[in-house]
Amino acid sequence: MIRVVTRARLARLEDAARTASEQARQTSGAANEAFGRHVRELWNVTDRAERAEATTTEMGVLLSGALAELSDAQQELLWKDIEIRRLRAELSRGPREGETVTVLLHHGEPHAVYASREAAHADTATHGYPADHVWTPCDERPAAAFTWRCEAFTYNPASHGFHRVSRSVPRALDGVA
Repeated sequence: MIRVVTRARLARLEDAARTASEQARQTSGAANEAFGRHVRELWNVTDRAERAEATTTEMGVLLSGALAELSDAQQELLWKDIEIRRLRAELSRGPREGETVTVLLHHGEPHAVYASREAAHADTATHGYPADHVWTPCDERPAAAFTWRCEAFTYNPASHGFHRVSRSVPRALDGVA
């Protein structure tokens, strides 16, 4: 089949080709714009996901540290609770006969009461007294004559109180007692 193409037909075909080419160019531009939007959106979503993952990892580390601290605090509270119960039981039983406490005197005035002489001696070290000080029994001078003096007191149930363990023995003065 032979077809004769006229100028008018050729002009219409050229015009249709230009229109189709323009439409293809516009469609390609729109497709490129849509692809660019999708790439930017994918980039943003990936960035947010990476930041969320980093934040999740950081929060996991913080949470594990907090859980370790909580565990330590609970353990410490348990030990303190046990100690409080022990001290309450000791307090509720009251003093027993022969139980001794040590009173630390500073220039003759009571400074503190301790369960043991060693604890009283250790406390004097915190107040500037040498830790390696050799403690000797006090003589008959009054307690006020000593900077630091430890006196032991023993519980006597008959009098419902503590009494000094070492009583000063009166010395004979020229044969007089």
